[in-house]
Amino acid sequence: MGKVLIIGAGGVGTVVAHKVAQNPDVFTEIMIASRTKSKCDAVVKAIGNPAIKTARVDADNVDELTALFDSFKPDIVINVALPYQDLTIMEACLKSGVSYLDTANYEPKDVAHFEYSWQWAYKKRFEDAGLTAILGCGFDPGVSGVYTAYAAKHHFDEIQYLDIVDCNAGNHHKAFATNFNPEINIREITQNGRYYENGQWVTTKPLEIHKALTYPNIGPRDSYLLYHEELESLVKNYPTIKRARFWMTFGQEYLTHLRVIQNIGMARIDEVDYNGMKIVPLQFLKAVLPNPQDLGENYEGETSIGCRIRGLKDGKEHTYYVYNNCSHQAAYKETGMQGVSYTTGVPAMIGAMMYLKGLWKRPGVWNVEEFDPDPFMEQLNKQGLPWHEVFDGDLEV
Repeated sequence: MGKVLIIGAGGVGTVVAHKVAQNPDVFTEIMIASRTKSKCDAVVKAIGNPAIKTARVDADNVDELTALFDSFKPDIVINVALPYQDLTIMEACLKSGVSYLDTANYEPKDVAHFEYSWQWAYKKRFEDAGLTAILGCGFDPGVSGVYTAYAAKHHFDEIQYLDIVDCNAGNHHKAFATNFNPEINIREITQNGRYYENGQWVTTKPLEIHKALTYPNIGPRDSYLLYHEELESLVKNYPTIKRARFWMTFGQEYLTHLRVIQNIGMARIDEVDYNGMKIVPLQFLKAVLPNPQDLGENYEGETSIGCRIRGLKDGKEHTYYVYNNCSHQAAYKETGMQGVSYTTGVPAMIGAMMYLKGLWKRPGVWNVEEFDPDPFMEQLNKQGLPWHEVFDGDLEV
């Protein structure tokens, strides 16, 4: 049905490659590319499909990307590189006439700031080129937006309150490790929190607001309010929303390590002089922390991510909770990666599948909630991320 090029061979890229290879009726030719070709070759070896091609590419270099795209001629590029590289990859897609999908919005390297404006600015260029760009097609952002669209389509006339809840109740048996790229992870949770209420954004101090929320099959976990990019697109696309928030769980040991990292300056993203060299402390820290790709083997427990929604249907107030629980061990057994990589990689594959099947194919730049959620929701059940619903329960939020 179509050719796909995956950029990035980290934990998420590995999961994407496994899941793409499991669906040969849709993905007829596959290439994996990253800065280190040997990492791509290792993924192909783990999958056991020598027909998958690999290549070396610098995702910061538009000309290198364009040359690779022109050579392989993919129908869609799945960008699971770093968020800093979104714009160069989008530029190369426009030059080569290729559609685009990513899992996280662009952020500049020198500022810990999440905003869709840079990518939304490409809308007309993708329209004029007749190309589709699908933004934020991981789990959160990604499935969280699809869940919201599904709720709006089937269960509400008016969504008024939205809380996205993300719990990782797993144990990787490391003193301190991040579940995805440490640089991106630490930048995300050390910045100010932000939520939407009554038409405006409310800013909080980092991790200032927290409360215990109960997660299915897990129980109560302390959950912290932080800003997440899908809130920006969801309140735009569902203007009836009065309040939208994002919650994530953190253990006390993790937060203690994080506080120390900040207090000693290792979370800094500006350059410092070290023995006549310029280094970024957070990038150095990333080099000495455990690689998220290597956490899977001893990872126990599960994740639970979902949307808790309150709104109106036929004039009456209702609540709705839709969620997925993902076992780290099951994810590792299937793909060699832990559950956080799995929950991001599977939806990226499904989004590309939706495009190649012509179901999510529309010139321009789009967030996932702007497409029909039903075929995507159907595939979640088939591809390893089954979802569950609770109607008119206590949302706790």
